[in-house]
Amino acid sequence: MIKVFRLPDLGEGLTESEIVAWRVAPGDTVELNQLIADVETAKAVVELPSPFAGVVHELHQQPGTVVHVGEPIVSFEVAGTEPAGTEPAGTEGAGRAGGAAASDPPGQASAAAPAEEREAVLVGYGAAPERQGRPHRRARTGAEADLTEPATVEALEPAATAAVSEPAATRPRSTPPVRALARGLGIELSQVTGTGPTGLITREDVQARSDRSAPESAPESVADPAAGERETRSPIRSVRKHTAAAMVRSAFTAPHVTEFLTVDVTPTMDLIESLRTNRAFQGVRIGILAVVAKALCLAVARNPSVNTRWDEAAGEIVQYHYVNLGIAAATPRGLLVPNIPDADRLGLADLAAALAGLTETARAGTTAAESLRGGTISITNVGVFGIDAGTPILNPGEAAILALGGIRRQPWEHRGEIALRQVMTLSLSFDHRLVDGEQGARFLVDVGTILADPAMVLTMV
Repeated sequence: MIKVFRLPDLGEGLTESEIVAWRVAPGDTVELNQLIADVETAKAVVELPSPFAGVVHELHQQPGTVVHVGEPIVSFEVAGTEPAGTEPAGTEGAGRAGGAAASDPPGQASAAAPAEEREAVLVGYGAAPERQGRPHRRARTGAEADLTEPATVEALEPAATAAVSEPAATRPRSTPPVRALARGLGIELSQVTGTGPTGLITREDVQARSDRSAPESAPESVADPAAGERETRSPIRSVRKHTAAAMVRSAFTAPHVTEFLTVDVTPTMDLIESLRTNRAFQGVRIGILAVVAKALCLAVARNPSVNTRWDEAAGEIVQYHYVNLGIAAATPRGLLVPNIPDADRLGLADLAAALAGLTETARAGTTAAESLRGGTISITNVGVFGIDAGTPILNPGEAAILALGGIRRQPWEHRGEIALRQVMTLSLSFDHRLVDGEQGARFLVDVGTILADPAMVLTMV
């Protein structure tokens, strides 16, 4: 029989997604929960699993097409008999497996469809495990997976050019952050030899392969505009569209105030250098962002007003007693602000590892949707672009965002004399409805004090 799979509701109230790439083709045999497509919502690229085991019959949408929830995207030839209550295969009713009849508006499931079928496909994270085939085990992503780096999670996705019908036993084994790193570096996991337990491919294996391939890689070419063209137009979609709407809403809703503090961070840079030879931090790359993130968490405990939210509908100020730290990441798809849950509970090494995993997944375009919501305060590092300072716009729903400027070696007063020191400017934007100027200043000074003299942490905890 023919089963039609319609674009499922991927959560967050998002009504449309763009087909980025298909991992299957007509005639391919797929397993239950095998990854069949990458779809891009307004917040992230989502890996879409198959709700059926069978043969791909037809791809209804082409890559680059924007599809609304409830519209058919792929159909399968599935063995077995038609469940009671559904219409014969080949009719429009066959699409009920996707959760909506042909006459239903996009995104609304037909009430006549069996509950079992609706449950299987209304979310894009796998079919119900009790139905058929092997159970689906959703791999953790982002900071969650990077902190634990489980060696038992097997990769379900094939390499980009491998046949998707390849048996699962022959696919490369790795963890989600490692797969994200490989995609970001353009490395096929089928070409990497795993050195981890039972052949697991590790981050070091991927990086080593990238280093060997670097001389062979051609520089990325930029397409020249057609002769005579003076401008190029492209549709506003996905992340760019969502980011633009969010920034406009934030800029014209929350009264922004920005304060600046220039700090001699030479002691912090000396600390970072010393940690490279510290056994407790072997294998962990500690950078200025990790140290600032830790300083921010400590300063939040002393200045809780910066970790709040203005709830207009309820007429309340929400005070968070945890820090979900957002990190602004510039990606080819636009600006993303994934967050590290409970960052205030992490030590410096774990925080650095979480930052590395978050950055890798963001650049690879595989940030999970759940990592993009629930942030309480954010950091943006404009210094990596050679910028000294800026006035960042608040991430919607947050009270403050801290910007790091570039670290410059310049003359500075030190112990009564002029010396060359490493200096950085911090910029704090905050919502003046929630944070007074004095509260913002005290928070910024606390962060600056830690960076200027890390030993001062002992006086703050």
